[in-house]
Amino acid sequence: MFDDSLLDDPAALQRADRRRELLALAGAGARIRVALRRADAAGVNALNPEGRPRAVLVAGHGGVLTAAAVLAALAVPNCQVWPLPPSDARPAGPAFTDGESWQLPGWAGPLDLVVLASAGGREGGMINLAEQAYTRGCAIAVIAPDGSELAEAALQVRGLPLPFEPSAVEPDGADAEPDLPAEDPAALWAVLAPLLTLADRIGVAPLAPGSLEAAADRLDEVAVRCRPDAQAYDNPAKTLAGQLAETVPLLWSDGAAAAAVGERFAAALADRAGLPALTARLPQALTAHRGMFNGRLGAGADPDDFFRDRVDEPVPLQLQVLMLRHTPGVAELEEPAWPVARARRLAAAHEVRITEHASSLEDPLQALAELIGLTDFAAVYLGLATRN
Repeated sequence: MFDDSLLDDPAALQRADRRRELLALAGAGARIRVALRRADAAGVNALNPEGRPRAVLVAGHGGVLTAAAVLAALAVPNCQVWPLPPSDARPAGPAFTDGESWQLPGWAGPLDLVVLASAGGREGGMINLAEQAYTRGCAIAVIAPDGSELAEAALQVRGLPLPFEPSAVEPDGADAEPDLPAEDPAALWAVLAPLLTLADRIGVAPLAPGSLEAAADRLDEVAVRCRPDAQAYDNPAKTLAGQLAETVPLLWSDGAAAAAVGERFAAALADRAGLPALTARLPQALTAHRGMFNGRLGAGADPDDFFRDRVDEPVPLQLQVLMLRHTPGVAELEEPAWPVARARRLAAAHEVRITEHASSLEDPLQALAELIGLTDFAAVYLGLATRN
């Protein structure tokens, strides 16, 4: 059950946040700045590429695949970005992810770049993937902690080692599933900063000067607005958490950048709040989720006696649409795109609440930081108020 009173009690929030996720999210901007300094020290900005690769394959799991989706949204059209999730797993090490394995697609070769990213650097399957890439003649970059097995393997296959900056925040207590630990909520930015720095340098995703530093500043601003001691009425993340509580969220996105935010938010809701959510990109969302509006979740009416006593009954699940958008330069378009207008009409016709969060920032990376920062905080607040 959702306890909204917890959200307006900073001391209770601190006690409930045994994983210290709120503190980790507050330091996301700092993670970017440290990662940028370390990437520069590793020699990324001194690279002199002869041309951009045909494709970039980004291998990892969790937040690494979100980073790949962000890179795909920002990449130039004539360079494909392929997220490469694990294909299998076997027992190996204390964490389940230690035994995961990856397989390069058959077409990968000397024209392509393979980026391997890991927060732990212990995955044997990642080391095997580096060997596969070396055998195929691919260019290789590795994002992993200094001194890790994966970082050492990067040197053996003549790859570019880029440091992963771990969190300075240590969670309290142990996970319920020790071999499936929760991911550091700000690890995305420790991967994304060196990945985008490299992509900018080799021409895969040209960034505006100072874009990553500005994204770090934007995350700091979100952390201030969404801080635990800000009351719910003045805290957009707490407000969003309350709107999604005890609902079936439909996360609809308008554009490639917003789609990456939606996928990230769905994963965060499942991991941190135990709430399943469905994601889709407009206009496909309208046809993919249309049937749910005609079912019992979207009817908005009780087929039984309207006047019966409902005090002791559980709150019925209902649909909640969250539309994520990037509208560069304007807070709201005078004439919204047809899919957006149709989505609003569909929700209104079936009495389903629709909430919209849009970023009007011109820079797509800053817009991503603004939307991901908000939704990350919302997922944590919803999880804390639900678990407790």
